[in-house]
Amino acid sequence: MNDAPDTATLHYIFDPMCGWCYAAAPLVDAARSVPGLKVEFHGGGMMTGANRRAISPQWREYVMPHDRRIAELTGQPFGEAYFEGLLRDNGAVMDSEPPTTAILAAEALRPGGGLDMIHRLQRAHYVEGRRVADTDVLGAVAVELGFDAEAFASTFARLSGEATSQHIAASRQLLQRTGGQGFPTFVLMQPDGRASRVDIGPWLGRADEWKAQLATFVAPPQSAAATPAACGPDGCAI
Repeated sequence: MNDAPDTATLHYIFDPMCGWCYAAAPLVDAARSVPGLKVEFHGGGMMTGANRRAISPQWREYVMPHDRRIAELTGQPFGEAYFEGLLRDNGAVMDSEPPTTAILAAEALRPGGGLDMIHRLQRAHYVEGRRVADTDVLGAVAVELGFDAEAFASTFARLSGEATSQHIAASRQLLQRTGGQGFPTFVLMQPDGRASRVDIGPWLGRADEWKAQLATFVAPPQSAAATPAACGPDGCAI
């Protein structure tokens, strides 16, 4: 990442198990290619500790209407392996902590690797129906992304536990400090320290137009028009 002082930063506060974060994935990808803008991720730990959740018939009935809406609104794909596989796998556990650790490990091993891992885990979950809270699945996904298996396993072990907990705590503090109401929340910070939340609701399913809009947000201060707004209208359905 470019850490030059004249670089604006788009802070992406998310959770790997958040359906509306998956809805926003094309917007994150588009933001990464905007000149003069860097994207930083902050995992909020939506399903950790007491909020971990086992797959059940009730859970499937709850999330499927939201998933269908995301697909209709954004065009994001959902696979049969997810709807008819994972969502019927009553032994699976929804736990944000292991995939968050995997994302941190990927970033530690390769700048930009964390965002790559977020995107790949979302597809693994929502398209391929894989258990992304299982360490063996995380290791396999890392190899698919080109990481050395041993290096990833070692870094994952080092960042498990306290390091991940500290990251989640810092992300939640950022969410509170910026007035975010849920996941995903996007906060644009200008080089001079000015910060504003960016409403992604109007841009879901419109990645090219979003990219063009971001380019105007990161223009020099005299021509910038970064208007403050809330996060997406539906927040996170999960």
